[in-house]
Amino acid sequence: MELISAAWRDWTPRLHNTGNIALKIDSMSKNETPGTIEVATLGGGCFWCIEAALKQLEGIKSAVSGYAGGHLDHPDYAAICGGATGHAEVVRFEFDPGQIDYRTLLLAFFTAHDPTTPDRQGNDVGEQYRSVIFTHSAQQANVARGLIEELAAQGIWPDPIVTQVLPATRFWPAETYHQDYFLNNSHQPYCAMVVAPKIAKLRKSFADRIKKG
Repeated sequence: MELISAAWRDWTPRLHNTGNIALKIDSMSKNETPGTIEVATLGGGCFWCIEAALKQLEGIKSAVSGYAGGHLDHPDYAAICGGATGHAEVVRFEFDPGQIDYRTLLLAFFTAHDPTTPDRQGNDVGEQYRSVIFTHSAQQANVARGLIEELAAQGIWPDPIVTQVLPATRFWPAETYHQDYFLNNSHQPYCAMVVAPKIAKLRKSFADRIKKG
């Protein structure tokens, strides 16, 4: 991940314009029926950001950063950064649908990144940083596509949503040092200048969904 430059600071106002996503769609009631644990695999730029932001949400039971969607078996970070493996940086979440439904999780996902920049989030540029939802069932695919249509119709972003919705492929966990990266490296410049604002933004937009304690 590159250190932040003026280009990132010029881009952040666009990110902040998405702050009212959760308020513009009023179907965020909790599912009170306990369910089995489900899986969501999401990519929206650097996996350090998506993992740290979304794991705050009530109902998220685990979050593992990794790689998906490519053609190379057993990819490592160096290969991914080379941009030739076809993988995206993603996070595989296990969540309890009795506490957070898939649609609300996706709303948080769209709040935590800009889904209109192809193969890019800020200064992180490359196919590995694309916006992508890897679905684990036909129901998830329908929810994802329906939500994208709703958000596009609301005109929240000035540019079209480019988020891919694809069937889940083989997930490869990233190296150990990538797991809980923000938690273990919060004072690192990238974490302080990029990850931390996304965490704060999600906490504000989804205040009633943040884990207690």
